[in-house]
Amino acid sequence: MATERLLSPKPAAPTEDLANHALRPETIGEYIGQRDLIERLTIAIDAAKMRTSKAGGPPEPLEHTLLHGPPGLGKTTLAHVVAKELGSNLYTTSGPALARGTDLVSHLTRLQPGDVLFIDEIHRLPTPVEEFIYPAMEDFRIDVTVDAGLHARTVQIPCKPFTLIGATTRAGLLSSPLRSRFGLNHHLRYYDHSDLALILTRSASLLGLRIDSTDAIDAIARRSRGTPRIANRLLRRVRDYAQVRAGGTVTTSAVTEALELEGVDHLGLDELDRNYLRTIAATYKGGPVGLETIAATMNEDSGTLEDVVEPYLLQIGFLARTRRGRSLTQASADHLGLTLVLPTATTEQALF
Repeated sequence: MATERLLSPKPAAPTEDLANHALRPETIGEYIGQRDLIERLTIAIDAAKMRTSKAGGPPEPLEHTLLHGPPGLGKTTLAHVVAKELGSNLYTTSGPALARGTDLVSHLTRLQPGDVLFIDEIHRLPTPVEEFIYPAMEDFRIDVTVDAGLHARTVQIPCKPFTLIGATTRAGLLSSPLRSRFGLNHHLRYYDHSDLALILTRSASLLGLRIDSTDAIDAIARRSRGTPRIANRLLRRVRDYAQVRAGGTVTTSAVTEALELEGVDHLGLDELDRNYLRTIAATYKGGPVGLETIAATMNEDSGTLEDVVEPYLLQIGFLARTRRGRSLTQASADHLGLTLVLPTATTEQALF
């Protein structure tokens, strides 16, 4: 059973993508957070622009770039920023949309020198499409096989020098040959509280919101699970509540009331998170217990629990994940007001 969550790091609907687009930074100077990544990207972009200026010819493409990390951290935003900084056009697609090699060929043949092709969820590229992309990345050509059997021959179609930016939340699922063809490889990490507060302040300014104090911004940032997409989503929910119930001004009390109404507590946990923790505590005495067992008990999809619920619980130390299964920590028990009975040494020996 799929669960729509306010705190999901994935886009809830196409309309949310449009709302986020208006809040995205357009230049690398406006980008907040990921400082090490931004510094490396800035050097690579400036170097490519300097070589282009010195040669006086067509734009020299940036090295192919792989961006990986949890959803909602700004991989798509960075692709737009890079294209903007290079003064190039950006063409976007996704791994599942490229079902056949010909789908990729149509994208590659329309690229002009220096353009950027952004492939989201690149780990989901089918193997035949990967075979088309290898010569395009290395030699800027497309090898198309014509006919079959004894009459088979390969036709080479040249394409303009371009930059491929791939984004993935599952870097481990990329094949080794594809991963090795990226010259720049960057991992996006969860944002700290101060960076999220800056992002929320900028977003509030763009949305024209009245904020009565920094405490209101901090209250949203604490609940944002280190993810800008969630932070902006919570800000929009608070904006709606403030317009209807608080005279249009975002106050600390308005933030608390709005997000309590949405079921989000002060640590950024929602009802699904709490239900997950309660299931382990009440049904399985704090664990350890297997993920599939928890999912069956909750009537939830195990992939949803593993990809959406568990990462944040692990990040804040509320969950321990071992080869024997999932277990609650004392911190999660204290948060839920539960008494956690830790196994004794005798119990541990009996389990083995």
